[in-house]
Amino acid sequence: MRLSQPRIAPLSDAEMGPEQKEALKDFGADILNIFRTLVRAPKALTRFNAWGGYVLSRRNDLPARQREIVILRVGYMCKSGYEFTQHTRIGLQSGLTAAEIEAIKRGADAGWSPADAVLIRAADELHTDQFISDSTWNMLKQHYSEKQCMDVVFTVGQYTQVSMMLNTFGVQLDAGQVLDPELKGF
Repeated sequence: MRLSQPRIAPLSDAEMGPEQKEALKDFGADILNIFRTLVRAPKALTRFNAWGGYVLSRRNDLPARQREIVILRVGYMCKSGYEFTQHTRIGLQSGLTAAEIEAIKRGADAGWSPADAVLIRAADELHTDQFISDSTWNMLKQHYSEKQCMDVVFTVGQYTQVSMMLNTFGVQLDAGQVLDPELKGF
């Protein structure tokens, strides 16, 4: 975690007005710190959830496991402890193993299949250069449809933005979560 306390504190239930309650109406009773923080800008949260809902839905043509490889790599590269922690749980539920989640931190050459390695390579290139090289793009096209290739870029973009917000606003882990030791001190 880059900050040991929030710069923008999450709202408690008692602090929420009608606009915040409306923005969170579909979240249920257990609202995560990311949403309790972002609801300070309720209209932005509503729009954010619309796009984020696409990226995490079946409309995103990447299978859930492959999508989580991309998200976890972005979270790790952005040193976003909150993001990596949340998506470690989601990744395990989506078919990744604990060993694969550890390997995501090591990069594309950590024993991945070619189809998985190119996802990590694409995420890395977008993170460092905001561009996927021709060689990586051609490798992506060998394993994924055109729409899936687009969804790789959409997913990296969404989770880079999410990581920027989490890191800068100082969103802290939710109760019961444990930070990956490699992301302490960032």
